[in-house]
Amino acid sequence: MDRKTLLKIFIAGLLLCLCSCSGQSKEVRKRQGEASRDVGEAYMHAGNYTGALRELLKAEELTPDDIYIQNDLGLTYMAKERTDLAIRHFKKALDKNPGFTAARNNLGTAHMANSDWDAAITTFKKVLEDLLYPTPHFPHSNLGWAYYNKKQYDLAARHYSEALESQPRFVIAMRGLGRTYVAMKKIPDAVGMFKKAIGISPRFAPLYLDLAKAYTAANDRRSALDIYRKVIAAFPGTPYADEAQRDAGALLLNSGS
Repeated sequence: MDRKTLLKIFIAGLLLCLCSCSGQSKEVRKRQGEASRDVGEAYMHAGNYTGALRELLKAEELTPDDIYIQNDLGLTYMAKERTDLAIRHFKKALDKNPGFTAARNNLGTAHMANSDWDAAITTFKKVLEDLLYPTPHFPHSNLGWAYYNKKQYDLAARHYSEALESQPRFVIAMRGLGRTYVAMKKIPDAVGMFKKAIGISPRFAPLYLDLAKAYTAANDRRSALDIYRKVIAAFPGTPYADEAQRDAGALLLNSGS
């Protein structure tokens, strides 16, 4: 845990102690809840989600109407792979403030984690209605993924493209659009998109595997094998290298070499 996070936990803990010695007025409970929320968020940022959950549940008990605590609880439950509880808390935040678009976007992400594509699509479309939302490339990219999984590739490509209009170097959307192009049999477009993404994020191993599969779909066995060799050399001892080894072997076997 870094020094900045430790300092935040210490200060928030000190505030909790001071508040507990000052009676239990509504204002004191609010300050205690905020202090517990600060501690919980510090644990979240440090990746200690059990510690975060403990503090956030304290905060919720003190200030149940705090939408930020509800959102933080949703994020913490997401990290602990309890999407059912995450959805419940995101909805609580939205019940209290329907304009809390960040919580709505998080709700859509929870629906995606459940592969509930229709619910995710409805939610992300609602997010995009907020013209003040500062990062529209995220809901557009998420819509792209949802439509991709529904095999509605034209809509997937449209939303991935809109994400890239908003954020041209957003590699996640570039990868999604490339995979959508493969599904649409637009292999040259897919190859170009994967290469562009690799140019931006050369250490993102899945892009190379996607590129190799695109080459395989184009019956360009030599280029596919070259990419698989690069993955094995650049990412040794990783699941990506293992996958490249398996796929390269299968490609050689199928070609009779």
